[in-house]
Amino acid sequence: MAVSIRLARRGSKKNPIYRIVVSDSRSPRDGRFIENLGIYNPQTDPSIIEVDADKAKEWMANGAQPTNTVRRLLQAKGVL
Repeated sequence: MAVSIRLARRGSKKNPIYRIVVSDSRSPRDGRFIENLGIYNPQTDPSIIEVDADKAKEWMANGAQPTNTVRRLLQAKGVL
């Protein structure tokens, strides 16, 4: 099972708020996930990024691959 760290969209129409989740790479974008790591709100200025750094590092140490967008967010928070 390939595990990825990616964004799952929440929020209403034209008002996206994303969860940073760990999920099976075969599951749909907003479908089932294994664990919730944090949130990302691009609507505010500056954007709100809240991540549980310990859990993210633990999942990456176990082989979870972050998507490009999540990798950029984790670098912005100093996790990577």
